[in-house]
Amino acid sequence: MSTSNTHPITEDDIANYLANSPDFFERHAELLATVQLSSPHSARAVSLQERQAGMLREKIKALEHRIMDMIRNGSENVMLSDKMMAWAGSLFRVSDAMTLPEQMAEQISRQFSVPQVAIKVWDVAPEFAQADFATGVSEDAKLFTSSLAEPFCGVNTGFEAARWLDEPMAASSLALLPLRSGAPGTSPAFGLLVLASPDSQRFNSTMGTDFLARIAELASAALSRLR
Repeated sequence: MSTSNTHPITEDDIANYLANSPDFFERHAELLATVQLSSPHSARAVSLQERQAGMLREKIKALEHRIMDMIRNGSENVMLSDKMMAWAGSLFRVSDAMTLPEQMAEQISRQFSVPQVAIKVWDVAPEFAQADFATGVSEDAKLFTSSLAEPFCGVNTGFEAARWLDEPMAASSLALLPLRSGAPGTSPAFGLLVLASPDSQRFNSTMGTDFLARIAELASAALSRLR
């Protein structure tokens, strides 16, 4: 009595066979018309061709969304670039260094729609030492600012810098931009630029900081006149 050594055919066996036999459906074209698949959008069965058409429509729709996102992001980047250029240009037109921090804050608020902006600078030249922008900063705040390797964004948890704003109680979220003449870790900060919003999500901990870092670089270069 002989014993069969054959094993049951599995789904993987069928899938491998079809993948390696592209001419199978050419030899059995009538199968394509009879294959029925479940629809992902309803309980009814649909033909293979209908299911493939549906999958293709979904892929096209996903690509359309990606293209629209790219166009939208591109437009937003152009708008931000234009605003950045306008703001940078305004810094060059400030002739009185004493008014530079105030005018810089006003332009940031106007160009980037930031409700509140404050700037403090320390280790300034003697003629600026008694200006409002150069006073009222504790040593702890200076050390904290120097410890920032990049702009900080998040909820206002009682930062000293929030007290520099006109309306500290209206600052739900903050962006703290350290101002320094060199790269983080190579030189201490000489100032802090504070952006504030009543919207707790305007400056949140998950947002990218590249754009804010560029603002900090330009502000640092312009405010170096005060040192």
